[in-house]
Amino acid sequence: MNFKELKIGASTALIPIVQGGMSVRNSMAALAAAVSNAGGIGVIGASGIDAESVMAEIRRCRELTTGIVSVNIMYVLTRFAEIVEASIQAGADLIFTGAGFSREVYKMVEGTKTQVVSIVSSARAGLLAEKLGAKAVVVEGTEAGGHLGTDRSIDEIFPEVRAAVKTIPVLAAGGIMNGFDIAKYLKMGADGVQMATRFVCSNECSAAHAFKQMYMNSHKEDIVEMKSPVGMPGRAIRNKLIREIEDGTVKRERCEIKCLKSCSRLYCIYERLMLAMQGDVENGLVFSGANAWKIKEILPVAEIFRQLLGELESVPA
Repeated sequence: MNFKELKIGASTALIPIVQGGMSVRNSMAALAAAVSNAGGIGVIGASGIDAESVMAEIRRCRELTTGIVSVNIMYVLTRFAEIVEASIQAGADLIFTGAGFSREVYKMVEGTKTQVVSIVSSARAGLLAEKLGAKAVVVEGTEAGGHLGTDRSIDEIFPEVRAAVKTIPVLAAGGIMNGFDIAKYLKMGADGVQMATRFVCSNECSAAHAFKQMYMNSHKEDIVEMKSPVGMPGRAIRNKLIREIEDGTVKRERCEIKCLKSCSRLYCIYERLMLAMQGDVENGLVFSGANAWKIKEILPVAEIFRQLLGELESVPA
């Protein structure tokens, strides 16, 4: 199946694949640059790192690639505006934002080279983003990893958003793992796709080997929805922490960081995400998409792209 390049505002990717921004510290400059060098759009995950570090990662990414440099910033972050400003100052091409809806981010980028892509889970949100000035929308279904904005499948939501949003690119996200999945959504009218989980098991992902091994050892039934202190459901791989959340025995932890605008303090999500990223996959929170169990090997980003394109091009038009 043939495909078109992906144009988002002033940025053009030869291959219509966006690497979702994963936090905490799972998608940093090395991964984002590798994806952009492969022809897609690499995205730095800004959650859980301070503004100065975000700027440093954006600048490092710029040194590693001549491609598109982007950052994902969750709206629920306490320092959302500060990190947006830092990203603009560092020269990010695109800001992807979700986990809540920000109106002010569109005004913040006015007069700069940085442009906004909104992550949405409904036609209403997609239309609002289009009206306010988003250069594209990513439609994310319940199959996605991390925090979930809906309990509806991408297969239900995407056609609704695609029919409503007329003037900017519309990308599909949630559970997309291979070139056959990409072809499916391109045939449904997507201008591109966003994939995060697929890039965890890459050489360039900064997560510990134990984190990646958790993905490769998982089975379909191991990947569950869980309760997040953010106030939104999340999707993760069942481990000791998830069992404690499910049976109500998870230990409440004193909040020292106050990284979120709203937090139940059920446990410290920042600390638990950091534990997992560093290799403690039993006490840490291992976010993943619904189809992480399909991944069976760790590969360089360039090889992942080669496989994706081979599968995509094998699909009849």
